[in-house]
Amino acid sequence: MENKQKIVLTGDRPTGKLHLGHFVGSIQNRVKLQGKVDKSFYMVADIQALTSNADNPTKVRENVLEVVLDNLACGLDPNKTTMFIQSEIPEIAELTVLFLNLVTLARLKRNPTVKDEMKDKGYGEDVPAGFLMHPVSQAADILFCHSNIVPVGEDQKPMIEQTNEIVDDFNRFYGETFSHVKHLVGDTPRLIGIDGNSKMGKSLNNAIYLSDSYEEISKKVMNMYTDPNHIHVNDPGKVEGNVVFTYLDIFDPNKEEITELKKQYKKGGLGDVVIKKRLIEVLEKLVAPIRTKREELAKDKDAVMKILEKGTMHAREIAKETMKQVRMRVQIDYF
Repeated sequence: MENKQKIVLTGDRPTGKLHLGHFVGSIQNRVKLQGKVDKSFYMVADIQALTSNADNPTKVRENVLEVVLDNLACGLDPNKTTMFIQSEIPEIAELTVLFLNLVTLARLKRNPTVKDEMKDKGYGEDVPAGFLMHPVSQAADILFCHSNIVPVGEDQKPMIEQTNEIVDDFNRFYGETFSHVKHLVGDTPRLIGIDGNSKMGKSLNNAIYLSDSYEEISKKVMNMYTDPNHIHVNDPGKVEGNVVFTYLDIFDPNKEEITELKKQYKKGGLGDVVIKKRLIEVLEKLVAPIRTKREELAKDKDAVMKILEKGTMHAREIAKETMKQVRMRVQIDYF
């Protein structure tokens, strides 16, 4: 069944404040798309966060507001985007249970995103079942509102592939119900960490946050990985693998100047401090208005919770309608 409406869903796990990787990987696209599509949804994925934080629910609860503040400060508009909390939509859990019948354990273990995250967390075979199953829960998150566009980072593409497999199986077994989902990756599919790690992450302590102060940004940039062999200013330096230049390529709008700086750096005569100071100013120009708006919004947290409450009530009504249709398809609509 091809859904002619363009419906976007995206979300964040409330496990900490959001960083530049989230901004370029997903937030920019979700802000850009709102108002240009038929419907837009933003989900605080607290149930998904608990799959790896079951022993620390306080951490998840306390960060619900943090991720919402980050998104509002970046320009997500509750008048254009329905913002809701995952755990407050019980139909998502019901849909997850039905979808679990369509997925094998072997397939879940092959999911590259899950494999990478399991490795990062050192789970091995002792992985919590909820964590291993979260691609199925994610499919329910996406499909409960018949979403068909999901702005994600590069690392989340396998999740969308698995969602589409579930769509195919459900439609084949029970009749045409859901549409295929398209992933939408940002201009920067994956932002490397400030330590040169292949991915910026909350748990890796290698991130610049959207709420960081000028002093915090400065300190982190000054400690950034460059070229270890570029010891003296006059030494020729390597641009490849140099995190400062990687960030300048992404965030500095003056591409011609960056090209010239690269030539000078390769030849010798350009110090790391010069390019780091330039990056500090570029990032501060990006983050400062976000930080200021965030601080203003944080003064009235009750108003932010009201936004979530209103959005959640709207999302719940949509979820109820979807489950009526699903229950009829699966022939469990008894009363």
